[in-house]
Amino acid sequence: MIIAKVEAYWLSCPIPKAKQHRSDYGLLTDFDMTLVVVTTEDGRQGFGEGKAAVGSSGSCSSIVTCVEKELAPMLVGRDARNINELWERMYNGTRDHYAIKRGRVFPVLGNRGIHVAAMSGVDMALWDLLGKDLNVPVVQLLGGALRPRMEAYASGGWADADNIGEQLLGYCSKGFKAVKMRVGVMDETVANSVARVRAAREALGPEVKIMADAHGTYSVPEAKQFCRGVEDSHLYWFEEPISPDNKIGTAEVRASTCTPIAAGESEFTRFNVRELIEHRAVDVVQPDCAIIGGITEARRVAGLAEAYQLELAPHCWGSAFSFMAGVAVAFASSSAAIIEFSSGGNPMMYDLVNEKIVAVDGHIEAPTIPGLGVTPDWDFVGEYAQ
Repeated sequence: MIIAKVEAYWLSCPIPKAKQHRSDYGLLTDFDMTLVVVTTEDGRQGFGEGKAAVGSSGSCSSIVTCVEKELAPMLVGRDARNINELWERMYNGTRDHYAIKRGRVFPVLGNRGIHVAAMSGVDMALWDLLGKDLNVPVVQLLGGALRPRMEAYASGGWADADNIGEQLLGYCSKGFKAVKMRVGVMDETVANSVARVRAAREALGPEVKIMADAHGTYSVPEAKQFCRGVEDSHLYWFEEPISPDNKIGTAEVRASTCTPIAAGESEFTRFNVRELIEHRAVDVVQPDCAIIGGITEARRVAGLAEAYQLELAPHCWGSAFSFMAGVAVAFASSSAAIIEFSSGGNPMMYDLVNEKIVAVDGHIEAPTIPGLGVTPDWDFVGEYAQ
């Protein structure tokens, strides 16, 4: 499978007004993603996603440039099946021969941020191609699914204290027994966040799992205050309590509470996640396949979670491609127990691809379709490509 072409498209699609929500990112009116397409000489194609922002909106022009101007020249003419080799070549650039010969990385200067996000999309597309070539789902390439299905949690929850219960119960009415809500600086005060969580618990009762995500917006003292305030609400986890730049602070928050701390969606490569673990900052590790370095690197992070007996919960807020990549990694890992299912306005999850992604009774079935199992609707791509 010789690579003939590597392309990237920045897609930006308006979110219907009824499905828009306001968070610390502001009012989200559009959903953006970078679609990466790897085409072989015989015309076969693999698809992936590179992410310019953890949330819904963000300019992807720099990822497109990186994929097409920096990474594509390294890849054209090479065998798409050699994913490990191609990952090292992208990560190490002109020093790739040293890395491969000596068995350690010699990363390019831009070995974080846009460069790794662009790599993520290419890597995802290569796994998609290989699965299609061998006629098996990506999870089979990772050793197979450990379970026939996995619980999913409905990810949303922006309403105020008076309405959060109704909003989350709306998710539960679709079969979910686990939900995630947003908290943090969007609430103005910690007390408001605490009140919203308590209202959610009162409405949902004791049996439904509730996660809370602060998007890294609290200070350390605020995060501790929040944890104390919601202790009797028994959160399943508290996600990104403070800035991902402050791993020591995250460890301080974790040491102050019995509520499990989740983080990792903003991290690039296994090396950043290793630092989180070394600081004893997390109970739940959340790599995003469109940010961390693709499926290749997400599986390495899964290995860290397995070795340190931490829960693995891939961040799956993105397009159908990064969602299915995260699902594959989760199903193949003994550390994963629950998977994120986007419940906000997300045209990249539900309108970009020809296939329908569904959760049945709050669960996701193990993938069975070759590759990632989803393909782009080219009419959608044509309409929303920037």
